[in-house]
Amino acid sequence: MNEDSMARLAVDYDRIRSDLADSFDEEFEVAMDEERLDRMLFGANQPPTGADIERGVYFRELFRLQRELVRLQDWVQAQKLKVVVLFEGRDSAGKGGAIKRITQRLNPRVCRVVALPAPSERERSQWYFQRYVPHLPAGGEMVLFDRSWYNRAGVERVMGFCSETEVEEFFRSVPEFERMLVRSGVVLIKYWFSITDEEQEFRFNMRIHDPLKQWKLSPMDVESRRRWEDYTRAKEAMLERTHIPEAPWWVVEAVDKKKARLNCIRHLLDQIPYGEVEKPLVTLPGRVRHADYERHPVPAEMIVPNRY
Repeated sequence: MNEDSMARLAVDYDRIRSDLADSFDEEFEVAMDEERLDRMLFGANQPPTGADIERGVYFRELFRLQRELVRLQDWVQAQKLKVVVLFEGRDSAGKGGAIKRITQRLNPRVCRVVALPAPSERERSQWYFQRYVPHLPAGGEMVLFDRSWYNRAGVERVMGFCSETEVEEFFRSVPEFERMLVRSGVVLIKYWFSITDEEQEFRFNMRIHDPLKQWKLSPMDVESRRRWEDYTRAKEAMLERTHIPEAPWWVVEAVDKKKARLNCIRHLLDQIPYGEVEKPLVTLPGRVRHADYERHPVPAEMIVPNRY
């Protein structure tokens, strides 16, 4: 290998390292943001206990598990599997953070997130499950529901948005609805993210004091804090009456966010047997060049100023 080749290899190696590091930056930025919140609120409420998983271990495991999620995604696509994962839990339980880490490296055309708003007047007059059915996966897709049809057993029941008669009908219907999904070939996985009373209070206070996170705290969230015990009773009834062999509930202990994410991802991977998908070798072709091609300069007034 001559000197030019060696120099080019060194440059390529540095660019590869830089590109890989850049792909991990989002996760580091999120972690730094969480540490910023902890520092900002130190003394405003209870500080972190120090029991968090060590950062280096967390990142190594997260990136390893995300690589496995990519393999799972390839398997789901190749085998035309239909996967539905429900994420439920109290406000601030960490559902969104776990979903973000699951989807972070995946193809949004294969793995998508569904987070439906409050139902419209028309939707409230429909069969309860009707608004969720259009979002179910086709073959080769994974759908993650950030809250799901279990809204009826939780927030709708506690906040009085439905009658007890409607709740009872939901409890009668949902096991049959989920059995029907499973019989049709859907892999249905249900997670409940569990946090303590004290932890929710701490996380709500974090949101109140942080201008970057205040948008996350809605009037409904504030009211849910007051009704902690009502939500507890609703949750217990929901788990008792909808924990069926075909679609059992899995409880994620979520006081420690990092451990909760890793445990949830590891468990999700264990629920779907998957293997390596053989892919054809991709060779980058040489670019076609034409003698009459001329690249025109971009007008200066169209260029975003270089301020960094």
